[in-house]
Amino acid sequence: MKRARQKKGSVVLDKRRGVWNELASEDGHRRTKKIGLLRDLPTKASALQALEDQRNHSTADRKSQGPPILNAIVEQYRLEKMPKRHSTSQAYECWLRNHILPRWGRLQLTEAQPREVELWLGQLSLAPKSRAHIRGLLRRLWDFAMWARLIPIERNPMELVTVQGASKRKRKPRSLTVEEFQKFAKELDEPFRSLALVCVCFGLRISEALALRWSDVDWLNATLQIERGIVGQVVDEVKTESSRKALSVDSAMLEVLQRWKQLTHFRSESDWIFASPAQRGRLPWSYPWVWRIFRDSAVAAGVGAIGTHTMRHTYRSWLDAEGASLAVQQKLMRHADIRTTMNVYGDIVTDEMTVASGKVAGLALGKAN
Repeated sequence: MKRARQKKGSVVLDKRRGVWNELASEDGHRRTKKIGLLRDLPTKASALQALEDQRNHSTADRKSQGPPILNAIVEQYRLEKMPKRHSTSQAYECWLRNHILPRWGRLQLTEAQPREVELWLGQLSLAPKSRAHIRGLLRRLWDFAMWARLIPIERNPMELVTVQGASKRKRKPRSLTVEEFQKFAKELDEPFRSLALVCVCFGLRISEALALRWSDVDWLNATLQIERGIVGQVVDEVKTESSRKALSVDSAMLEVLQRWKQLTHFRSESDWIFASPAQRGRLPWSYPWVWRIFRDSAVAAGVGAIGTHTMRHTYRSWLDAEGASLAVQQKLMRHADIRTTMNVYGDIVTDEMTVASGKVAGLALGKAN
């Protein structure tokens, strides 16, 4: 018998046994389910109808048993709808394991109603943004249960749950002045000084900077291709499609990269630019190690504790100070939405507010500027 293409839900006839089977794939493994005998189902159309009847009976059985418990829904969600991006799925698993399943796992999904969920979220000792992430994941689970026909389609009750202060930051993002960055950079040894320069001169996320390979540098055309990120030492896609871009490289930054390439032992095209000697070049330096180096060096330089993302905030602030338009800033920051550029990133780190205010005062007082 010619082997049929195995798609989810495809119906094939085992001629040797005279049996109709459904061929499907679950979690990367082939699954075969008997539909009926050829003598009872003489045509493929009748086999398809029998399969549909079996599915309808299964759905009716589930409905008669009531909504499934959340543990069962989560298991099915992991198989069918869990995001493929490692950092996203890792975050989801954290919220599930530490918060959602301990509280709601043994209950039916329909018991997670707006009032109870909102009161529970308010008792969690987490930042408002984290509580909003948990609410968002619960909303996804409700949507999935309706999509999978585990519960009737209705308005998602998690839309009624509010989290106060979810859009407000508990800490204001930090940006460095030029003088502060130069003091900080002097405290850094290689390759961390070059890494900091790459982050602040291109506005890269630390996951993108650590995932750079020498093959991403086009020395002839002076460009740097952002192709991937690395989180938890797992190489993955960049955060958004807008993040995937070729950036122009200034001649001074080309010299920085060339100088580091001469110093490192890992300089082939496929090597990581910031390869870790401890990993024999198989992986770049880990994020926790880089974060610790940046923090300690900033404290030693007298500029206070900073994080790796401070470089990206600083880049946006410097673009603003140099008069780059918002449209240009959005493209250079590689944001999909200009509101992110305007509302989340950037701070005034020079005396431009004083200068601007002085000009207005000069106009009002009739003084020449």
